[in-house]
Amino acid sequence: MSRKVLIIEDDRKIVNYLTMYCEAENWETLVCRDGLEGWRTFNRENPNFVLLDLMLPGMDGLEICRRIRTVSNVPIIMITARGEEIDRLLGLEVGADDYVVKPFSPREVVARMRVILRRVENNPSLPQNAILPPLQIGPLSIDRASREVYYAGRPVPDLTGKEFDLLATLATHPGMVYTRSQLEEALYQVDSLVGSRAIAAHVSNLRAKIMRTGAPDLIETVHGIGYKLKKE
Repeated sequence: MSRKVLIIEDDRKIVNYLTMYCEAENWETLVCRDGLEGWRTFNRENPNFVLLDLMLPGMDGLEICRRIRTVSNVPIIMITARGEEIDRLLGLEVGADDYVVKPFSPREVVARMRVILRRVENNPSLPQNAILPPLQIGPLSIDRASREVYYAGRPVPDLTGKEFDLLATLATHPGMVYTRSQLEEALYQVDSLVGSRAIAAHVSNLRAKIMRTGAPDLIETVHGIGYKLKKE
């Protein structure tokens, strides 16, 4: 069964380019040029990936992203003509996995899709039947095979792919400080347009979601350097 990508974009030329490149990669493409239509199509079709414009008629991309994140962890790349840092960070804060700014290369978008999918699906560097062992740091449990996180037995819900990868990276060496550039390299295996501030947005979201389980703040900011997962 082919994978489905939902393209929510009102620029016909961009839609045509993205459709052509995605179909060349054997994606089934679903296209919506209106935000409200895109949200309805998402719920009806359950796509495997979403390419989402920020400025849309009917419903803007940020609202669509927020709504998707209440029901799904499907990978999302936001696509927009607005290149200001605040717009990029807003997209990440509401749950986007990555961000590209027009004009862009459709080939680059497809490359980013492949990178994100490699991180949310099976790790291709492992044997097909290999199972990553879980990470246990005090009451924090990270199941890397199922990509589920628990604190004191309570599930941490609604983590995006990037948030899970960030936590798993920090948990590999609890107590060790990771620089922002190290974390950015771990999360974005192609050059990212979002800059190191993207890591701060992911950390903020991750902290909030973990603390909803009743956990203390487990991620320590080391000012001027980066972040570390506290040892409990």
